[in-house]
Amino acid sequence: MIEVRNLKKHYRLPASRWLGEKPATLRAVDGVSFTIEAGETLGLVGESGSGKSTLGQMLLMQTVPTEGRIIFDGTEVQDPKSGGMHQLKGKVQVVFQDPYDALNPRMRVRDIIAEPLRNLQGQSDQEIVQQVEAVAQQVGLRVEDLSKFPHQFSGGQRQRIGIARALSVQPKFLVLDEPVSALDVSVQAQVINLLMDIQEQHQMTYLFISHNLAVVEHICDRVLILYLGKIAEILKVEDLHKHKLHPYTRALIDSIPVPDPARAKAGQPLSGEIPDPAKAPTGCRFSPRCTMAQAVCKEREPELSDLGGGHWMACHRSAEM
Repeated sequence: MIEVRNLKKHYRLPASRWLGEKPATLRAVDGVSFTIEAGETLGLVGESGSGKSTLGQMLLMQTVPTEGRIIFDGTEVQDPKSGGMHQLKGKVQVVFQDPYDALNPRMRVRDIIAEPLRNLQGQSDQEIVQQVEAVAQQVGLRVEDLSKFPHQFSGGQRQRIGIARALSVQPKFLVLDEPVSALDVSVQAQVINLLMDIQEQHQMTYLFISHNLAVVEHICDRVLILYLGKIAEILKVEDLHKHKLHPYTRALIDSIPVPDPARAKAGQPLSGEIPDPAKAPTGCRFSPRCTMAQAVCKEREPELSDLGGGHWMACHRSAEM
């Protein structure tokens, strides 16, 4: 359903004459290529600052790419002659991270869910009312609650409102930008199970953006590991513990909290912080934090190599692993 080819998003940073700085380029996303099959959930994982949200915004065309191609359901989105942007409307929707900021506090829930229908589909008022009530019940909201305002709901209920708004126009593809990170752990499971049920009922396709690999393992089919705007690894979820190869993937796995204080943690924790994207290291971008780095890692950028079975990795030591 989604094909991404060499997608880039660069921001030109102004220079400061007072500090004697030169103009710099922030490479938020720097040449990524991948596909998302119809009906699957691709997890997009990485630390804060790795470019996850920027990549999601480009797939939604909220952010215009600097370079590269996005092909949605066989149509190139950026090409004005193909009408790709027009076809994208309504077929791609988003569920935002923070349910407290994503909803207009001055609008009633009924109007929040109905807004995409009024903007995109041109239905009659009666049809909109029926569609809003149907999708509200689908996500576990009561019809009598539709006249309330967002502040009258809990965080989990607000996220259900956001999901209902996204589903109202019956999209094919949902970008889920850390949809449970702002919720209590007890509520996270409810929202994740709801998303999985919706996907099964409507055969939808998801891009699930998260920094929590434990959540990703539960909901996703494949995982794309992003580091400093570059793809480190793409692999199936079931291979995360069996065949994780890239040192960054290993570090992310080892950083997952173990709910047993008597059990010793395996592996080495990830040290340091992700570098400034405007001052990216030469060679492999993970090399300054990698315990397996060699001289070639700091000199030459590794290519994303096909290891077979849907497994891709960008590491100079892939042949040794």
